[in-house]
Amino acid sequence: MIPSVMPTYARFDVVFERGEGPWLYAADGRRFLDFAAGIAVCSLGHCHPHLVKALQDQAAKVWHTSNLYRIAGQEKVSKRLAELTFADTMFFGNSGAEANECAIKIARRYQFDQGRPERYRIVVMTTAFHGRTLATVAAGDQAKGKYGFGPETEGFDRVAFGDLDAAKAAIGPETAAIMLEPVQGEGGMRAADFAYLRAIRKLADENDLLLIFDEVQCGVGRTGKLFAYEWSGVAPDVMSIAKGIGGGFPVGACLATERAAKAMVPGSHGSTFGGNPLAMAAADAVLDVITGEGFLDHVNEIAGVLRDALAERVKRFPDLFEEVRGLGLMAGLKCRVVNSDVVNRLFEEGLLAVPAGDNVLRFVPPLIIERDHVEAAMAILDRVCEAWRKNS
Repeated sequence: MIPSVMPTYARFDVVFERGEGPWLYAADGRRFLDFAAGIAVCSLGHCHPHLVKALQDQAAKVWHTSNLYRIAGQEKVSKRLAELTFADTMFFGNSGAEANECAIKIARRYQFDQGRPERYRIVVMTTAFHGRTLATVAAGDQAKGKYGFGPETEGFDRVAFGDLDAAKAAIGPETAAIMLEPVQGEGGMRAADFAYLRAIRKLADENDLLLIFDEVQCGVGRTGKLFAYEWSGVAPDVMSIAKGIGGGFPVGACLATERAAKAMVPGSHGSTFGGNPLAMAAADAVLDVITGEGFLDHVNEIAGVLRDALAERVKRFPDLFEEVRGLGLMAGLKCRVVNSDVVNRLFEEGLLAVPAGDNVLRFVPPLIIERDHVEAAMAILDRVCEAWRKNS
C-alpha cells in the first residue's frame, strides 16, 4: 500500500525536532552536525535569533495577501538586492525551479519583444541542474529527473560545461540565451573558470543573447561573495536565486536588468504565494546578517579551513578520495568509493552531508560555522574512513 506521503524520496529514518546553529536534534535523542543545511538552504543555521524574531514579528501582523496588492517587504527586499547586484528589477516566487522558469520566460519574451519570435532556444550545459518542473528538467542534465516524463520539453541545446568553442558552435538563428550555473552543485561541485564566464558574457553580447546565471545553490554568500558571479568580474542579464535567501523559508527570486525584463508586463507572469509578507521578512533578515560587517570575510576564512581540511583527507585517504572541488562553503570530495555509502556512514556517526553527481560527496554547511565545527566534522569523517579502510 502506498504511504500517505507520496514516496518520491528515499528518506533517512530520522525525525528532527529542533535545531540550534549547525546542530540538529532528533526526536530519539541523537545529535547531528549539519553540513547539509537542508541542501544549502539554512544559510544562517537553525533558529538564528534574528531570523526567528523577524518571522515572529511578521507572523503577528499579516501572512499573505496575494500579489493583487502592493507588498512592502517585496519593495524593500528588491531595492536592497538591486543595490547589491547588477539587477534593476526582480520577480519573487517560492523556489529555485520557479525562479528558473521565470528566467526562461524572460529570455523568450525578450527576443519576442525584439521582433524575433523564432529565437526561443537556450544553450544549456552538461551536468547542469535547474529544477524539477518539465521545463527546468529539460534545461538540466539529470537523467533520473527525466525518466518516465517524456516527451522532453523542447527548446534547449546542450554543450559541455566549460567548453567555449562548443557554446559558440551551438548558437544559431533560433538561440535566445545561454544558461549556466557558475558553480554546479548537483552536477558534481564543478566551479566554472572565471575566464570562461567572462568569455561567455562576451559571446552573449556579440549575439544579442541574454546570459542567465543560475545561482540557486551558489548564491547568497555561499562562495564567499554575495553572489558567485562577482568572482568573475562580469554579470549576467538574468539570475535565479533561492535556497539561502530565505534561510529555510521558501523564497525564490529572478533578478534581471531593465533591458532583459522590460517586456515582462502585467499578466506576463505571476505567483499566488510568491513574495508574501512572511517570505519577505525572512529574506530581509537573511540579508541583514549576510551583508553585515565581516560576515563574508568569515565565510572566506572558514571556507579556507574546510578546503585545507578536505585536501588533507585526500592525501590521507587516497584510496577513498580523489580531489577537492567547489568554491567557498560549497565544497565537495570526488570519491573513489560510492558517495552515497559515505553519506550513509557519516549519518550513522552524526554528520549530515549530501551526495552530488559524478560521485561527489557534498558539504554545504551553514555559513555561520566556526573552526571547531570543521574540526568536529573532520573527526567524524576520519573515523568513517579509518573504519572503511579497516573493513575493506
